[in-house]
Amino acid sequence: MKLIPPKPTRNRYFFLLDVVLLPLAAYVSFWVRLDHVPTGPALTGWFLLVVIATPVHLLIFQRLGIYSRYWRYASIDELLLLISAISLGMTVATPVAFIVASITPLALVPRSVPIIFFVFGLAATIGPRLLARLLWHHDTLKRKRKGEFLGKTQRVLIMGAGSAGSMIARELRDNPQLGMVVVGFLDDDPLKHGMHIYGVPVLGNRFDIPRLAREHSAHYVIIAMPSAAGKDIRSIVELCERTGVKTKIMPGLYEMLDGKVSVNQLRNVQIEDLLRRAPVQTDIAAVHNLLQGKRVLVTGGGGSIGSELCRQILRAQPEELIILGHGENSVFNIEQELRRVAPPTTKLTTVIADIRFAERIMYIFEQYCPQIVFHAAAHKHVPLMELHPSEAVTNNVLGTRNVLSAAMQVDVSHFVMISSDKAVNPTNVMGATKRVAELLVHEAARQSGRAYVAVRFGNVLGSRGSVVLTFKQQIAAGGPVTVTHPDMRRFFMTIPEAVQLTLQASVLGKGGEVFVLDMGEPIRIIDLARDMIELSGLQVGRDIDIVFTGLRPGEKLYEELFVDGEEYQRTSHAKIFIARNASHLIPRALADQIRILELAALRDDTALILRALHRLVPTFKQPAPTPMAEPKPREQAVGEPLWRRHLASD
Repeated sequence: MKLIPPKPTRNRYFFLLDVVLLPLAAYVSFWVRLDHVPTGPALTGWFLLVVIATPVHLLIFQRLGIYSRYWRYASIDELLLLISAISLGMTVATPVAFIVASITPLALVPRSVPIIFFVFGLAATIGPRLLARLLWHHDTLKRKRKGEFLGKTQRVLIMGAGSAGSMIARELRDNPQLGMVVVGFLDDDPLKHGMHIYGVPVLGNRFDIPRLAREHSAHYVIIAMPSAAGKDIRSIVELCERTGVKTKIMPGLYEMLDGKVSVNQLRNVQIEDLLRRAPVQTDIAAVHNLLQGKRVLVTGGGGSIGSELCRQILRAQPEELIILGHGENSVFNIEQELRRVAPPTTKLTTVIADIRFAERIMYIFEQYCPQIVFHAAAHKHVPLMELHPSEAVTNNVLGTRNVLSAAMQVDVSHFVMISSDKAVNPTNVMGATKRVAELLVHEAARQSGRAYVAVRFGNVLGSRGSVVLTFKQQIAAGGPVTVTHPDMRRFFMTIPEAVQLTLQASVLGKGGEVFVLDMGEPIRIIDLARDMIELSGLQVGRDIDIVFTGLRPGEKLYEELFVDGEEYQRTSHAKIFIARNASHLIPRALADQIRILELAALRDDTALILRALHRLVPTFKQPAPTPMAEPKPREQAVGEPLWRRHLASD
């Protein structure tokens, strides 16, 4: 095989140095072994070893990518790679050299020479590369001393002396143009205190932030704890706020699915960081095995949940990802984003369609023949659906029926519908229609015997219509921030976390189940509002007021995740529950009742729609309307969910 010198200029120099220094290392090996300059058969043996070992090593270096490394940023990985390459080269060259020397009487290769050559060969290859890195580092320090970065430098403490923190410190050290100098680490593990990472000491724990920030004149605390729970992040942020030091944070593991850490990922602390829970390991391999090489269709692919589904599905390298949505702009945006990162083996297809048109959906399924479907398309805005119940029915119920019918016609093997905690004991039309959609999925699973399931979870942070986005807009406008009731509580989950668990549930599904994601503890909306105001650098009451407006139509104080009569148990995944008997709760004559609901929606007959929903979902109880014009005082609280009081009155 022809040995071609590498193209990058700096690595050409290393190639030439290897050509010169490897024979020199072999010569020194003979000299050390014989205790004199090699002559006669020993000199011939040296020449023989050089002729065999040097091309072998150069070829192995090239094949293992030694000459494609950027040695300015060399680390332990590059060192191990060089050691492996030298070891492999000696393993190949030594037996050949001994065999040739044994049949050539004029050549002498002592048996200990290859061992000595291994040591000197390592020095000859590692030395120049290490020197290049040291020279670059010296040049950086020299530029710092000359003041090239003066006026831009900000002093930084890094909270977290683990792998994420050390990688951030290294990037900041190697890139002084970023204008940040790490003056110390902080970590809650006392065993790390007093240690040094890249020459930077671990100074203390989170409770030392006020003292250390003053002593070192720190401008920022970088929170490099991607696996930390929200309560820990909240504690650190509160300490920084009291000290007056700014914060930056690494995203959580659910956002950083590839596990790579970079300075480019640093951002301001967001409400998602304060609410995140400790991540749970998921079986990524099982998800990839399900999706890889398959044709996958996502309805509502331009929405907040649908677009994140597309991002994570793409990582599994499906044969084709079909993004179906009604909003052309959102579909276009996610398509453009995904095309930049899509693997060459995956075909991206976009389809603009309305799931309410059965013939159109049937045509699309027959044309693309998807094997797996994630159904995320739905109307989810509670007050608007109270005003327009026929739209909720035609989209959430009839649209789901259309997608299920098409899926069964083309033998879709896995169907996952995104449901909502509002489907449990619903107090609004949106929740009731999502519960009916769940029933349709159960019926389809019963008829087809395939893995058709529903996944139920609460609010996702940052989704369209989310209270978080509303609060952000109100804060940006100078307030006030409006909260419907001081006792309002909701379950929250980040979009990447919800989607990752949804994909995990798709692997667990056998057919007819409802999977319920463990949402943790419900969050008081008033606390959410306060946190967002404070994260914006403002104070409640001084800069921005919080105003209570009263419950909106269809709202209840507490959301639930479990339907009466469903038998829940934990799955093999710690964050996913399953209702195995969900299919047993399908009402009789479901198709006939859906037909009545359909006719009521087509006639826009609200009274008939509500009666039909009550027959399909007996736990559907609409609360009495609460005036919105008169803000309620903070001390007025309701200790019992409204739906329970209405049931009692019945």
